[in-house]
Amino acid sequence: MDRMACVDLPALPLQLLLRRRPEWRAHPAGVVEDDRAQAPLTWVNEAARRCHILPGMRRNAALSLARTLRVDTVDPQEIAAARAEILSALRFFTSGVEPSRAEPGVFWLDATGLSLLYPSLQHWAERIVEELRRRGLHAHVVVGTTRFGTYALARSGPGARCLRDETEEQDLARRVPLDRLALPPRVRDALLKLGVRRLGDFVDLPAAGIRRRFGEEAHRLHRLARGDLYAPLQPESEEEALAATETLDPAEREVDRLLAVVGRHLGTLRKVLRQRNRSLRRLHLYLRLENGSEREESLQPAEPTLDTAILLELLRLRLQGKPLDDAIEFLKIEIETARPSQTQSELFTALTDRDPAAAERALARLRALLGAGRIRCARLVDAHLPQARVRWEPFERLVEARPRSVHERPLVRRLLDRPVALPGHSRREPDGWMILGLEGGAVEEVVGPFVIEGGWWVREVRREIHYVRTASSGWLWVYYDRRRRRWFLQGAVE
Repeated sequence: MDRMACVDLPALPLQLLLRRRPEWRAHPAGVVEDDRAQAPLTWVNEAARRCHILPGMRRNAALSLARTLRVDTVDPQEIAAARAEILSALRFFTSGVEPSRAEPGVFWLDATGLSLLYPSLQHWAERIVEELRRRGLHAHVVVGTTRFGTYALARSGPGARCLRDETEEQDLARRVPLDRLALPPRVRDALLKLGVRRLGDFVDLPAAGIRRRFGEEAHRLHRLARGDLYAPLQPESEEEALAATETLDPAEREVDRLLAVVGRHLGTLRKVLRQRNRSLRRLHLYLRLENGSEREESLQPAEPTLDTAILLELLRLRLQGKPLDDAIEFLKIEIETARPSQTQSELFTALTDRDPAAAERALARLRALLGAGRIRCARLVDAHLPQARVRWEPFERLVEARPRSVHERPLVRRLLDRPVALPGHSRREPDGWMILGLEGGAVEEVVGPFVIEGGWWVREVRREIHYVRTASSGWLWVYYDRRRRRWFLQGAVE
């Protein structure tokens, strides 16, 4: 009989947060999507669950249930690094490891035949728990026969368990509480109102009604629980890291000769990539200079490629934008790979003046010249104050523009990085309200006020927003801060 195991690191992002903030372990804690007061919680610990705080709840609502709740965000890069660390640790116990694409803390392991290497599969599962605990992570391991059965039990049970057969696995899985599974919060709450609290009750519901009332995601989970969907174990292959090193004697400072050295190594690595049917996605370059300092550079082409000329051009731009402080005596090249893109030729090519591929190449050159973190894009988010509704995020890929049809030309509000305090003049001065002094001209029209109050969860805000038109500066965006008793310039309207 084939055996498989499911390893679940409950609320992995939350574990990473508590590993970073161990003093929060004794309190209700959770991970939020962002810093907004209304941001939903994505992960919560057991202390929070005892306070009836569940994932999907808003931050303010959760605080009303537990005033000692601690919340913070977890960077996706931190989660990806931890996932790679766990994957490497699990491969020590078996070569067949499949990480879940949907949940970062779930892994399936091939346990067939391992009882010949360990005293028992129970002992093997306990060794996995101990190894992850040594790394500061808490894990549940269940050894069974089916993918969903082991997953459901690992999400609900502590420690390590080895089940005898499929019958025992199904009986125990039916007792798993629904709030332990990856159900959408609205579906979970609706089922709880209907008295459906355990997996067995959910499985007994008619499949057609699940799809009609709760949607495709709940219907798919229902089919998985019933065993209607079968997927064999699909281990993620471990690829050997591709790297090259060279000690330069004498040390090299000339850019052209350095590019020749890097190009020679890239030519060798490209042959390996061709054999593996892979392309280069990102290039890491580690440099040690003669003065003892170290420098690390990371370059990413517009799309995965095997063209070394593109990479050398990006490296030249980076060295021109940030010249070397001293000669290089040692370099190391590491590359990240990706599957080559499968593009299909278009039957009819649209005639357009815009070339998205050319734009991607231009952005890749800018990243190489200025640095990856210098190119950002603005994203609108829900926030209380107008200036907090824009978040600057790293820009990765261009997306197709989908402009909305408008009947009137929209107004553009331009925000200052920091509001400017205005002179304290009365609006009933004989010469009119000179909001920017004589050069700005007197105010000729005022629209407002639009009152904003709130922010009590961080710092109370009471503002009266006005749009004012001046003689020579056009429409300005100003507000009166009730707490500071002063006027501020927020921006302009065009």
